[in-house]
Amino acid sequence: MRDNEFVWVRGTKVLLVPYEKHHVQKYHGWMESEELRELTASERLSLEEEYDMQRKWRESPDKCTFIILARDRYELDTFEDVVQREIGAMVGDVNIFFPSEDISRDEGEVEIMIADPSVRGKGFGRESLCLMMRYARENLGTKTFTSKIGFSNAASLHLFQSLGFKEISRSDVFEEVTLQLEESATDVVFKFTENYHIESMSKSSPLVK
Repeated sequence: MRDNEFVWVRGTKVLLVPYEKHHVQKYHGWMESEELRELTASERLSLEEEYDMQRKWRESPDKCTFIILARDRYELDTFEDVVQREIGAMVGDVNIFFPSEDISRDEGEVEIMIADPSVRGKGFGRESLCLMMRYARENLGTKTFTSKIGFSNAASLHLFQSLGFKEISRSDVFEEVTLQLEESATDVVFKFTENYHIESMSKSSPLVK
């Protein structure tokens, strides 16, 4: 999605940055994990296919993707090269999809992946998800959020339900449950985004304060 091409979203623990070409190799390395592919219902792709997917996601009007950076790693890294700092701080990604026929973007399907095991269970996923939903609510006009989660993904089920998502359907065929956060309940995103801040950048990294 071009809407977030030059947008950085800052929180307390994380920075959300647009998914760029220089992130692809590390992202591809994550997705070589059979466990992650199963948890995210993803297919295994070659590196070239991953580069192609990144390009398609950037150009698609229906998908907004951010790479999640651990803010402390990014700030403390001694690399002057911004690209190297970003790669070193990468811990996951967060996405929102919109039905292609819904030009209003009223309803979006959100996904979150914390790929780095060392930061799981430390609130990175919760903050990243809430930052994404707040960004979508305030900048893309999204009112209702849904998520499809596999039966076996207990961590994601717990995360979404703890934020007020309610089950609206389940598929035994695909072994997944669909959860929804109604518009009336979306104020929960403010609870976990007290330090929310957006920086619009050109081609350089923002100064993290």
